[in-house]
Amino acid sequence: MTKTLISNASKEATLESIKEIIKEKSVELLHLQFVDIEGILKHVTVTSAQLEDVVEGKMMFDGSSIKGFSPINKSDLYLQPDLATFAVLPWTEEAGYSEARFLCSAANPDGSLFEGDTRNVLKRTVERAADKGFTISVGPELEFFLFKNDDNGYATQELGDKAGYFEPSPHDLGERVRLEIYRALKAMGFTIEASHHEVAEGQHEINFKYSDALTAADLSTTYKWVVKTIAKKFGMHATFMPKPVFGINGSGMHVNMSFFEGSENAFFDPSDDLQLSDKAYQFIAGLLENVKSFVAVTNPLVNSYKRLVPGYEAPCYLAWSASNRSALIRIPAKRGLATRVELRCPDPSANPYLTFAVIASAGLDGIEKGLQAPAPINEDIFHMTEEKRAFLGIDSLPGSLAEAVKELEAGEIASNTLGEHVYGEYVSMKKAEWDSYRTAVHAWEIDNYHTKF
Repeated sequence: MTKTLISNASKEATLESIKEIIKEKSVELLHLQFVDIEGILKHVTVTSAQLEDVVEGKMMFDGSSIKGFSPINKSDLYLQPDLATFAVLPWTEEAGYSEARFLCSAANPDGSLFEGDTRNVLKRTVERAADKGFTISVGPELEFFLFKNDDNGYATQELGDKAGYFEPSPHDLGERVRLEIYRALKAMGFTIEASHHEVAEGQHEINFKYSDALTAADLSTTYKWVVKTIAKKFGMHATFMPKPVFGINGSGMHVNMSFFEGSENAFFDPSDDLQLSDKAYQFIAGLLENVKSFVAVTNPLVNSYKRLVPGYEAPCYLAWSASNRSALIRIPAKRGLATRVELRCPDPSANPYLTFAVIASAGLDGIEKGLQAPAPINEDIFHMTEEKRAFLGIDSLPGSLAEAVKELEAGEIASNTLGEHVYGEYVSMKKAEWDSYRTAVHAWEIDNYHTKF
């Protein structure tokens, strides 16, 4: 397993190596970035002359102004930069000037990690796995749509192209955008493995190499920001909304996860028929046992459940298979160090720090309890009758955000993983989101009822 550093340096990121890059690239501004409870990127900008104070964690901000963070009477928080995430922003570079960023964790005034920061939630999960002898490896796949902007730079609902899966130019009008995204990501330290047009019109995907869980979440956060930033320069709006267009595929964030014990993949066993270890089967069982109670985290929006319906390549049935893409969990063909479990329901609107944390926790739960995975389902579940699914004991994911939140409250994985602060804030936020949706009058209702009744 490798650890990817988001860095412009070929050596390990240290204060001195960062100073060298700042001097070489004429970096004047530093963006100190972090995410709110929904995974939305925030930042405060300081000058590079303040680098020493930045690295020492002396930069304070008002936590009460960030969704899900601090109450107003305990609002002072500090940003602790992760030096490995330092990167010069390639789209800012010009003669004698550039800007850079750090991803940061939030800390309390006494220096302890702030429990409301979701990056810290994932850190706790990584530590829990480490206590069991595991390192978590994650490879996420984030799809997105490109829409055209209007003359004022605002997003329209007009798709950027009409191309289909793997189509090249001239049909794929997003090819040039993806090329510039690729160049920016590469300059920031990403290892890009593939770039292509996805199945739906206007839909795209750029894959980057797996890494440890925290780095993978940092990369996912950075990826979404870079995709949106570069798309804007081409007069496009990139969205990670799960289902922006009715009648075509939505966007997923398939999460490939492995556990390593030292340099060995704990999920690989060459003597097994599928070359999967007991721990891999237990991990799968943990996901199936707990997925209904964490899907409100991995699929966090009202809109998420418009994607999780049969017929659009989004798995909604609780089953696993070594190859069947209609199953919720798939085992990609590669083995050895590349052996991994792919959970296919998450979508890219999710907070990656919370998503990777709950998936890893559910898998650990399966390993700790020695859960047994059911038999794999290798048939096309989408085209099974309801009676056959019932006969095979194939359950389904919640059908709405409201159902998902109820399952989240009924289970223990989310509360145990997120911690009291984030769990309480998250549940409250999602209930308010559903209530706002439930009480709103939608265009469908006007179209179907306004003149009829």
